[in-house]
Amino acid sequence: MTDQLVRCETYDRTAVLTLARPESRNALNGPVLQELTAAMAAADQDDAVDAIVLTGAGPAFCAGIDLKAVAAQDPYLMRLVGAASHAPWPATAKPVIGAINGSAVTGGLEVALHCDFLIASERATFADTHARVGVLPCWGLTVLLPAAVGRRTAIRMSMTGEPLDAAAAHAAGLVTQVVAHDDLIPAALSAGVQISRGHALAARTLLASYRRADRAIRDAGYDVESHTAQNWNTLAHAGATRPPGMPG
Repeated sequence: MTDQLVRCETYDRTAVLTLARPESRNALNGPVLQELTAAMAAADQDDAVDAIVLTGAGPAFCAGIDLKAVAAQDPYLMRLVGAASHAPWPATAKPVIGAINGSAVTGGLEVALHCDFLIASERATFADTHARVGVLPCWGLTVLLPAAVGRRTAIRMSMTGEPLDAAAAHAAGLVTQVVAHDDLIPAALSAGVQISRGHALAARTLLASYRRADRAIRDAGYDVESHTAQNWNTLAHAGATRPPGMPG
């Protein structure tokens, strides 16, 4: 039996999903994304679950896409990255709480942004290094990040690659709460308990309303990002990844 790449546990009507590739800083490849999609779906369909927590094992939350898997043309990963869903997993009816235990970088930042709200360990950091490594986002970063932190902060993060620490992320509105590292999962579970005390159907209907309203505003931005990424990939495959005069 192979080790789980996404661990699943349930406490007090809250499912806790843990990205479990700490040796790779929880980088995302096809098998991880397949397990994450399955785990999200299972938790969403479980009548004993009202909320979902997503966190990472080890010192990192998620380092983003595994570039080794990209180089190997991992088929599931390449299909998902090229899909029009603009998300790393299909939407759930239940709220997803991001419990950010460490660094959330590039695609890992996008994963965090797809959670409905974030609670951060004091050790958490958030960075967008797409431009540094020569790839473009395809999971909605250019739409979701400015909505979370404001346009100018988002652009600065993307252009410089500079990280936000937990306190700065809280001040910017990216996370709703910062806690001591050892209190992270208890804080996320506490939020899950509060959610479970409400009217489940009303909560999910309200969440769906928030998401529909967001989608109506953001669809055009998702399309722009998707088309830009596709055009970039075409240029990259043709070997034209740098403007004339740029060092190789």
